[in-house]
Amino acid sequence: MIKSIFALPVLEKITPSLSRCRKDELDVIVVDHPAVRASVALQGAHLLSWQPAGEKDVLWLSGNTPFQKGVAIRGGVPVCWPWFGPAAQPDLPAHGFARNLPWTLINHSEDASGVVLTFELRSSEDSHRYWPHDFTLTAQYKLGATCEMTLGAHGNFTTTSALHTYFNVGDISTVSVSGLGDRYIDKVNNAQIGSLADGIQTFPDRTDRVYLNANSLSVIQDPSLGRTIEVEHRHNLNVVGWNPGPALSASMTDMPDDGYKTFVCVESAVATEPQKVTAAHPSLLTQIIRVVKN
Repeated sequence: MIKSIFALPVLEKITPSLSRCRKDELDVIVVDHPAVRASVALQGAHLLSWQPAGEKDVLWLSGNTPFQKGVAIRGGVPVCWPWFGPAAQPDLPAHGFARNLPWTLINHSEDASGVVLTFELRSSEDSHRYWPHDFTLTAQYKLGATCEMTLGAHGNFTTTSALHTYFNVGDISTVSVSGLGDRYIDKVNNAQIGSLADGIQTFPDRTDRVYLNANSLSVIQDPSLGRTIEVEHRHNLNVVGWNPGPALSASMTDMPDDGYKTFVCVESAVATEPQKVTAAHPSLLTQIIRVVKN
């Protein structure tokens, strides 16, 4: 799927490194820079791919996901906002509406080290169908040898949120993640409180854990691809570790049956307590990704 995005015809050449293309119903900003290749769908300001020079793709994107207006994309980095997880009402979308609405590219810059893209979503008639508040939401991506993403919210309300990052791995059965925290809410096991005694999370089956005492740096060990991915979390309250396992993966129409084998989600989140946003204190949520060769 990611390779096909870079083969799309160019609709608009924004700069030598930036192009606007279209995948089915959705516009995509494609970054082809000497230091990095990346892509962002305008729907959801959704980072689809990030590949520093000389490295394999760091993010995972489902080959089955539709690129349709109003339909969430499976993979990359979904922006979960203004709520994380199931909605309070059954007719509202899970993980909020920000990932389902079109954003605007409001700023871009580039130099020898990479590219910076800033996207904006403002309250509108569409957003008011889901949520009554006025807001301005920004998503900034600094893309180069590292990937730094920051979600910023302006207004007067409370939210929960997450940067729901899908990491491309060689084989989930050999992957381990450290630096998540110790105590967690086990969403697979009736939201019971568990404890990670040795500090290392593995993924033998379906796993969905919201860590309560989140560390500031999580480390993904991926021996199959011969690399370590460092995931730095800022302005967060929680870190989420998720993999659907074989049964859930097979039940999801936007994911291959064996899709679970080649990704792990490590998410920067504010999930267990609402984040207060005021005019004087906008909210932030940041994740920084680095690849280290083993």
